[in-house]
This record gives sequence, structure tokens and C-alpha cells, in this order.
Amino acid sequence: MSAEIVHRYEKGDEVARATYPITRESLVRYAGASGDFNAIHYRDDVAAEVGLPGVLAHGMLTMGLAVQPVVDWVGDPARVGAYQVRFTRPVVVDPSSGAQIEVVAKIGTLDEEAGTARIDLTVTVDGQTVLGKAQVSVTLP
Repeated sequence: MSAEIVHRYEKGDEVARATYPITRESLVRYAGASGDFNAIHYRDDVAAEVGLPGVLAHGMLTMGLAVQPVVDWVGDPARVGAYQVRFTRPVVVDPSSGAQIEVVAKIGTLDEEAGTARIDLTVTVDGQTVLGKAQVSVTLP
């Protein structure tokens, strides 16, 4: 005889939380993996020349890190049906201290009958929101 574990979720439940450090080395590694070698992601002088406050993390790196706690929570990337964000503030990566991306994932809407939810992400660096309207549609675990 086996018992099935049933999870009950409610709108507003926090389902995941994570902090990701980003360093200049992280940016170089991501540039190599993605092929995005735009100099604003690794050279202070180029970032300053175009009016940026410093070297910036790649937007797609930030976006990828932000969804990872949800993927970990649902246990299978195939459970993620859709993902959207608005880039609201660049992530400046200090040459010494780097940056810390903090992610909190909460249930925004829930369809228990369908077994799906929209997960709303709050993504911040130093208390400032860097991704707006960050939402992930998932099949519940």
C-alpha cells in the first residue's frame, strides 16, 4: 500500500528563494558560452564611453539565473511552459565585490484543476528591482 502526497498551494505562497553571486569572471565565462562578447560586459572603459555606470551583466544571464529557483522547485525544466521578463535596471558588476542577484518566487495565480500556476519573480540587486513583470508559467509538482 502506498500513500500519495498531495501538495496544497495558495496564491502568495513563496515556493523558492535563491541568491546568485556574479563576478567579472562569471561574465567572461558567460560571454564564452553565449558568444556575446560585447565589451560593455567586461571592460570598464568601454562601458564608461557609452555612458554606463560600469560593466554590466548580460541580460540573458540575469534572466537565466532568475528562473533557476523555479526550475529547481518544479524538479523538471519541462514543467516550465512560458517565461517573460522586462529588463528594468542593469546589473552593474563591481570589479572587486561583483553583484548578488536575489530571487524570490511566489505563486501569482493558481489553477488547481489544471495543475498549473503562474509564478511571480521578484529579482533584485542591492534592494533594487532589476527584472519587472517576471513571470513563469509552470505545471505544478
